[in-house]
Amino acid sequence: MMFTQKLKEEVEPIIESIYNDPFIQGMVRGDLSKEAVIHYLKADHLYLNEFAKIYSLLIPKLDDKEGIKFLLEQIDFVMNGEVTAHYTLADYAQVDYKTIIKDGEWYPTSDHYIKHMYFNAYRYSDAAFTICAMAPCPYVYQQVALKMKERHNFNGNPFKDWVDFYAKEMKPLMEHLDGWVDEFAEQASETERAILTKNFKESCIHEKRFFNMAYTQETWESVVE
Repeated sequence: MMFTQKLKEEVEPIIESIYNDPFIQGMVRGDLSKEAVIHYLKADHLYLNEFAKIYSLLIPKLDDKEGIKFLLEQIDFVMNGEVTAHYTLADYAQVDYKTIIKDGEWYPTSDHYIKHMYFNAYRYSDAAFTICAMAPCPYVYQQVALKMKERHNFNGNPFKDWVDFYAKEMKPLMEHLDGWVDEFAEQASETERAILTKNFKESCIHEKRFFNMAYTQETWESVVE
């Protein structure tokens, strides 16, 4: 069994719990609060900007031309392609997207998550450690969207385009990221593989908390109330 396949089996209970959480179930029903959507967009806009920057930090860690080309393409996708899903949410909230993101905000959960990825980008010389901290982002979205499509009919649901986007667009990315991690894991030590596993699992939990952050409309003040 490939290393990333084993990783994905281990985090499946986390993915299932994210699917069952109130943010995703609100999308399934088509009645997620508009306030939660706006909160999510304010945070995710900033998150994706930093995500693209972390991709750029991986470039010096690679030697192959194709890998570098792929990272540059992913930076463009994060900055310009994934906004398609954001517009779907903004349309649902009935607020202009640019107005929503004009005053983006870092909340405790999103702040913790992005620092987790930056730590790995600066701490380890091999890109695999950072990739294992980053890969759960597209993987969770892909798997949750696939569960939504498999279990529900989204015809007429305002979130249909969001679900269709993530169910389809993440596959090529995951195949590439998995290849990098599996190649490194083949010659990695037990200690190194343990770090890869820890990074992947922790980021899956960060994804769960990110959705919940939006649903509860978390602020810095609310976490100490």
